[in-house]
Amino acid sequence: MEQDILWIGGHKFHSRFILGSGKYSLGLIEAAVRDAGAEIITLAVRRANTKERESILDFIPKGVTLLPNTSGARNAEEAVRIARLARELGCGDFVKIEIMRDSKYLLPDNQETIRATEVLAKEGFIVMPYMYPDLNAARDLACAGAAAVMPLAAPIGSNKGLTAKEFIQILIDEIELPIIVDAGIGRPSQACEAMEMGAAAVMANTALATAGDIPMMAAAFRQGIEAGRKAYLAGLGRVLARGASASDPLTGFLRD
Repeated sequence: MEQDILWIGGHKFHSRFILGSGKYSLGLIEAAVRDAGAEIITLAVRRANTKERESILDFIPKGVTLLPNTSGARNAEEAVRIARLARELGCGDFVKIEIMRDSKYLLPDNQETIRATEVLAKEGFIVMPYMYPDLNAARDLACAGAAAVMPLAAPIGSNKGLTAKEFIQILIDEIELPIIVDAGIGRPSQACEAMEMGAAAVMANTALATAGDIPMMAAAFRQGIEAGRKAYLAGLGRVLARGASASDPLTGFLRD
């Protein structure tokens, strides 16, 4: 496992847990990052406002890669503008594209996301687009220069788990880029299942932010993700279509 490296845009990471920072109190972020073992943490650019008395950047531990998102963007142009602002603020070249026109279900707009990805990838950004799990859109994102693809598991903030499991599995099987399961994962067991499927990483936010003990839940997610990854690499055991198979060879029953 020591050599099990996650590569994103030419950068290597050992942790496969990406931590969202929305909905946290600033004072808990450092503890959550520490217990999660996360090496990447997302943040909304509007929370990185250096003119505020307290900036989220002051609470993220050194050495953690920042993944600013374009939350609030309704089209490609707005997303591009937010990404450029994040770079100017010193957040680096990573960017998570989030474009949502729908305020009720908060579903990502795949077509606008593809447009923004193409522009930003040409400008040298390491683009990690949040998207609705659709194979054709994922292929277009890869062609547009995405460094990874981040399909939703369920509506954002719902904690419902892998409701889009079958479609995510298609992306894992068909797209060569890292598939990072994002949005809707509510339990460590669900994060483990996503990793068992072959996902490259899992991102979680609401599941931690709404937990009774945030650092403890961060540690639980870390362990679930690590267990799922190990299970995937080991190769999951077979599943019988019907019937049963004894764990120990049966050469006869006692009465025989």
